Amino acid sequence: MSDALKHECGIAMVRLLKPLEYYKEKYGTAFYGVNKMYLMMEKQHNRGQDGAGFAGIKLDVDPGERYISRIRSNATQPIQDIFSKINERINSEFEAAPEIKNDIAAQKKRIPYLGELFLGHVRYGTFGGNSIETVHPFLRQNNWMHRNLIIAGNFNMTNTNELFENLIKLGMHPKEKADTITVMEKIGHFLDDAVRKQYKRAKENGLNKQKASPFIAENLKIEKILKKSAKNWDGGYAMAGLLGHGDSFVLRDPAGIRPAYYYKDDEVVVVASERPVIQTVFNVPFESVHELDPGHALIVKKNGDAKISEIIEPLERKSCSFERIYFSRGSDAEIYQERKMLGRLVMPKVLESIDHDTENTVFSFIPNTAETSFYGMLEAAQDELNQQKNDAILREKEQLTNERLQEILSHKIRTEKLAIKDVKLRTFITEDSSRDDLVAHVYDVTYGLVRPNDNLVIIDDSIVRGTTLKKSILKMLDRLNPKQIIVVSSAPQIRYPDCYGIDMARLEDLVAFNAARELHKDRGTENIIEDIYQKCKAELEKEDDEAVINQVKELYAPFTDEQISDKIAEIISGPEINAKVKVIFQSVKDLHKACPKNLGDWYFTGNYPTNGGKRVVNRAFVHFFEGNPARAY
Repeated sequence: MSDALKHECGIAMVRLLKPLEYYKEKYGTAFYGVNKMYLMMEKQHNRGQDGAGFAGIKLDVDPGERYISRIRSNATQPIQDIFSKINERINSEFEAAPEIKNDIAAQKKRIPYLGELFLGHVRYGTFGGNSIETVHPFLRQNNWMHRNLIIAGNFNMTNTNELFENLIKLGMHPKEKADTITVMEKIGHFLDDAVRKQYKRAKENGLNKQKASPFIAENLKIEKILKKSAKNWDGGYAMAGLLGHGDSFVLRDPAGIRPAYYYKDDEVVVVASERPVIQTVFNVPFESVHELDPGHALIVKKNGDAKISEIIEPLERKSCSFERIYFSRGSDAEIYQERKMLGRLVMPKVLESIDHDTENTVFSFIPNTAETSFYGMLEAAQDELNQQKNDAILREKEQLTNERLQEILSHKIRTEKLAIKDVKLRTFITEDSSRDDLVAHVYDVTYGLVRPNDNLVIIDDSIVRGTTLKKSILKMLDRLNPKQIIVVSSAPQIRYPDCYGIDMARLEDLVAFNAARELHKDRGTENIIEDIYQKCKAELEKEDDEAVINQVKELYAPFTDEQISDKIAEIISGPEINAKVKVIFQSVKDLHKACPKNLGDWYFTGNYPTNGGKRVVNRAFVHFFEGNPARAY
């Protein structure tokens, strides 16, 4: 993606089902779980580079022994930072007590992070700063083992204010109004309540306080706690939690917005945000890794029993299509084919824009996430070329010479790697013109590959703000003197903010939104802006249980997709670009055709799966109109 865009986070959870001695004997180390966690987090570093965290729980330890360890980092390379510190601690313990090297029980007693249950998190911050306090996992501590709660998630809640107020009504005093804290305290409240009830039952059964502890661990109903906790959540989430005594869970939102996958055998239970992470790290086939169903939780009890429970009644499935277009690793078999299909399906529009003149057209991509869709576009271009060759041979067959036949057959699709990201330039000069000149050189081009008057087709996975295209890429490509630069987006026009995880909060940052405003100016219909503002304000006054309407759709309603695309081309090109610039977007229909299992498209269509999402887009428009820079969620 040429525009800088941050995403939601990634989670990793591992529960070892055998004694640590088993892994030492079979795999040569009792740190099997820690090693797998490192790999799973590193394989998901694409999902989060602002911070990372790791937590481990030891099962069945004696009173007075440490059983929870947590380490977090917001360093430049947070995953490496975390595991280098873990490794240093392990080595220091072995140096201090070399006699424990072959004594797994002694290692477990002495060395932090060596346990049976692990939770990891990689973070892209979408709200607030990047202090260590914002890095997951979060820990809610208590002297009762069962009441210790560790939470990490890939999520954004749209109704944090409402959830915060509910906590106050319960008599709580949360330390801050953030969705992570709010969610953790909500789960913690019902966890405390469940522990109290089980303790009361234990006393009624004649158990003393000490014997009540294993009774509580055995009888806690995690699904009941989650049902009460998540009752009023509105957002996209994959929420993972560990309880101090050893129960664990991962809960997915009812629309399936945020991804979660799991694998289980007789040695481990594993959860991650992406399927190929589990496939690679545990060397298991595609079909052995399962997607956690929307509204369901994977619950693993302390005794190792694992089950899937419905927590919230599932809604219409609206899994995030941006996962398929851009964010998830392309090594997933399904995602790879879907991205290729996105490139193939947009090709007919490209061919029309170049009048099917493949001989005088160079095809390329903006590195590197668009590369797979580029391959799909290339396959479609090759199909077109084969048809052109066939038509030429049939048309000229009566007078076709061997020389002419070789000329026809030698025609190839011209593909080159043109745009090269040179370096992440720091804008240390704050004066606008100097900074823009620096940004213009973020991308470089390969010279000598484009002939004068060639068409130049370059595919990107999506166009969000258009800033990098305008200030860098188009300027660089124009130096090659093409006749026409055609920028292709494998995603549709991004018209609305995302409130379920992706860092797209402000409408005025979206180039499609600004293009629609410019079209209204051109038509003299700018008064619609205030009309929409008044309607959005009215939507925000509705009661919680009333249906909410996305009023911002009216802004785009008078225009075709092509009209908005053409205006975007005007906005990003500017008078200094000599070549004609055209922008082509994927259609929503073809997006759904390419990614049939991931139909979440609210950022393209405005069809939010929850009322909270619709409130966010209306609030975002109100903020835009009032000049309020605050986020809408």
